[in-house]
Amino acid sequence: MSLEAEIRRLRELDWRELDIKEAGVWPWSLQLICCLLLFLGIFLGMHWYLVSPAKQELQRMREQEVELVREFRSKSLRAANLDTVRGQMEELEARMEALQEMLPTGAEVPSLIDSISEAAIDNQLSIDFIRLRSPSSQEHFIERPFDLQVRGDYHRLASFVADVASLSRIVTLHDFTLEPGSGGVRDLRLSLLARTYSYRHDGGGT
Repeated sequence: MSLEAEIRRLRELDWRELDIKEAGVWPWSLQLICCLLLFLGIFLGMHWYLVSPAKQELQRMREQEVELVREFRSKSLRAANLDTVRGQMEELEARMEALQEMLPTGAEVPSLIDSISEAAIDNQLSIDFIRLRSPSSQEHFIERPFDLQVRGDYHRLASFVADVASLSRIVTLHDFTLEPGSGGVRDLRLSLLARTYSYRHDGGGT
């Protein structure tokens, strides 16, 4: 049977009367088309069932590879800078130890008060009072405040403040009040709040 005749049969075929049970007597071209469609459906189904999960897994592995490469580069950079970081840590630890040595212990506070008194006497100032307040415990240190009031002329008071700031132990000065004294024009009264600090070695007590 020629191809032209087969095409004519397909054109003349009443598609509404086709019965799958009589597929054996359908025109061979129609049977071929049905077989191709069936094969295509099976191929697409196998592709969806087998190939798609594999492609998804491949994509996941590629994304994981990118993440691992990024992590490797980050760790490599940190490893390359490890010596620098260690040097910086050692420098910070040394500075921290130096600062801790400048903080008096609780037992050294009276000696620090004596040093402040000596600074006032050396600058020919009169000491009205040095009054300790209750210590305040912080997370890493203990704050030890005290009120201080001295009298003298402006230049001696300035020299006294400079001497206190240059003590070997850390003392911070706050709440300055400068008022005229009772001893004449050059007599001034300086009141302030001073704070020193103690490092908490064991995280406890004062």
